[in-house]
Amino acid sequence: MEGRVNTPCRACGHASLDLILSLGRTPLANALLTNDRVDQAEPTFPLEVAFCPECTLLQLTHTVPPEELFRDYLYFSSFSDTMLRHAERLANRLIDERRLSPKSLVIEVASNDGYLLQYYKAAGVPVLGIEPAENIAKIAVERKHIPTWTAFFGAPLGQRLRTEGRRADVLHANNVLAHVPDLNSFVAGLRLAIKDQGWIVIEAPYAKDMIDHGEFDTIYHEHVFYFTLTALDRLFRRHDLLIHDVERLPIHGGSLRLLATPWSLNPTVQPSSKVKRLLDEEARWGVADVSFYRQFGQRVEALKGSLRHLLADLKQSGKRIAAYGAAAKGSTLLNYMGIGKETLDFVVDRSIYKQGRLMPGVRVPIMAPEQLLEKQPDFVLLLTWNFADEIIQQQTEYRRRGGRFIVPIPHLRVA
Repeated sequence: MEGRVNTPCRACGHASLDLILSLGRTPLANALLTNDRVDQAEPTFPLEVAFCPECTLLQLTHTVPPEELFRDYLYFSSFSDTMLRHAERLANRLIDERRLSPKSLVIEVASNDGYLLQYYKAAGVPVLGIEPAENIAKIAVERKHIPTWTAFFGAPLGQRLRTEGRRADVLHANNVLAHVPDLNSFVAGLRLAIKDQGWIVIEAPYAKDMIDHGEFDTIYHEHVFYFTLTALDRLFRRHDLLIHDVERLPIHGGSLRLLATPWSLNPTVQPSSKVKRLLDEEARWGVADVSFYRQFGQRVEALKGSLRHLLADLKQSGKRIAAYGAAAKGSTLLNYMGIGKETLDFVVDRSIYKQGRLMPGVRVPIMAPEQLLEKQPDFVLLLTWNFADEIIQQQTEYRRRGGRFIVPIPHLRVA
């Protein structure tokens, strides 16, 4: 797919973008239907990714208002054992490295149900969560006793934290930076809300992994941006923030973890060798070359053909197929590939908040994982492939009885 989009870059303001992939019009990936709405039409929106030739940032061409996406949200981080282990390790590491104490303050933006802050709180470190989804913030407060503001984060809220003397020693922003349409306001808010020698810790999916592994299902309306270190470095420097260190993580199909600090206030802090090495690596593989990204679309189309062919063959041979994971990525995959009730009997998910609802667009019913043993489908399409090891291990009995998983990404395989 080629073409120019006359839309300015949300980060640097460049006048136009290069279109690299279109997934058509899709419903909102986390807007799971209730049975009383099954007769209502679902709104759909263009789902297209474009590239900024000026700052190299990948971004959607169409924005859905955050209030429509996040005020009532159904993703709870605590339902993933992998996420909880990941959060606990990170909290313990930073408590040690930053010498955090009862005099410190840790803030998390998009704190969800307190999945991360609970580990700081248990160690006696004061915490504050900021979470726009009212239903999730309520659970963080009532069940985990995490102080939580229900608000969207940006420069105004960063200024409020600064004015009230609530600047953070450590400020987390995990898997949220890609979600905010006003990227400059968000990063400016981080700068305002951090202490002079404080540290911002950010995790975000890495665009290079997404492209290399064909992870097109990471694309949905909540994910406005798809980051490389080059794009993040340019963005942060514009807001007086220096990326001091970077790690590549396997979680969510491949992510970056950044450690940043106010630039002008810490002149002795310089980019680590890992930052310099990854920036050089990105330059070599063509981070600024639109042709690199356009190859992505060709691989996505090839995967669509392969998966649809496999599922069609299984159905023709009389096999029963279900799916695992009512996550946003699953919605993107099913809607783009046109896989619905003609192929899948049901979807299962551990989240009690999703069970009893229907997948957006395709309207496949969502049930509890116990239904895999109750109904014993022959195959299960693993939509949450990023947690494949965890889920397959949990479903040992299903597999012992002969059930098999279809893992679509990064390489189509049957396990």
